[in-house]
Amino acid sequence: QVQLMESGGGLAQAGGSLRLSCAASGRILSINAMGWYRQAPGKQRELVATITRGTTTNYADSVKGRFTISRDDAKNTVFLQMNSLKPEDTAVYYCHADLNVEGVRGVINYNYWGQGTQVTVSS
Repeated sequence: QVQLMESGGGLAQAGGSLRLSCAASGRILSINAMGWYRQAPGKQRELVATITRGTTTNYADSVKGRFTISRDDAKNTVFLQMNSLKPEDTAVYYCHADLNVEGVRGVINYNYWGQGTQVTVSS
């Protein structure tokens, strides 16, 4: 069984910073990519940033230049440094992992989601 444990959400003022962390644990063979998505009230879940095993990153246009995604492969952890926060960044942030586990008949690829962590930015 694999679990994604998120931490670091909370309340910040506009212009402030928060840092999210997500640690994957369990019988993981390898992680192909990890990322962050967010969902604001009444809106669909949207991509924030992703990072591959080769450290290729991808960002939503709305966060480019303000957010930075990074990963620690030794700890199966992904981070999201959020600077210059805006009220429109308010949402539940979800960690996502595309990873491989060992099944009975070989390697199986799975996509896992964390429980979500609330980020609220006040104006």
